[in-house]
Amino acid sequence: MPPLFRPSLFRCRPIALALLLATAGTPLYATEAALQQPRRLIVDGSLPKAQAQAQILAARRYDTFWSSGDEALAKAALAPGFTDRTPPPGRLPGLPGPLAASRTVRAAIPDIHAEIEQMIVAGDRVVVHLHFTGHFSGRFKDVQGRGQPIDFIATDIYRVVDGRIADNWHIEDNLAFLQQVGAIAQ
Repeated sequence: MPPLFRPSLFRCRPIALALLLATAGTPLYATEAALQQPRRLIVDGSLPKAQAQAQILAARRYDTFWSSGDEALAKAALAPGFTDRTPPPGRLPGLPGPLAASRTVRAAIPDIHAEIEQMIVAGDRVVVHLHFTGHFSGRFKDVQGRGQPIDFIATDIYRVVDGRIADNWHIEDNLAFLQQVGAIAQ
């Protein structure tokens, strides 16, 4: 056992040790403070504070997943029975769908970054307006990137249950994306 994890080094309660061991190796950006922050946050004032915070955390985890590719964030954000209500043709259902989509996008745009332009929290819903940027230096379908800039938007509506996203409705500016990668003419 590495020296850091020797129980004799800790003079703490077993639960604190369990917490430390459970979070060991967690990437820095997976901590709440390092998740993507919305530039503008609008929260329905009638929501209980704990509910609003749980919904915001789930959305921030999922949106950070699109920037980082860290599948642990998607798994933490999405409910076990997650349903993509507007899947593109061929997307796998449930959690495997967004995981595969992220891998495909990251293979084409390794430096992809998603900014949360605005987030609206009302009832059991979170609406996010995302702005994606990066450089097409990988491969997308039959097209090889040359480092050209990528810049497109997406809007997602999440239904959050017990602090996890149960349903997602989304619209991406696929036309702009496909034109920028050269998959279709401008």
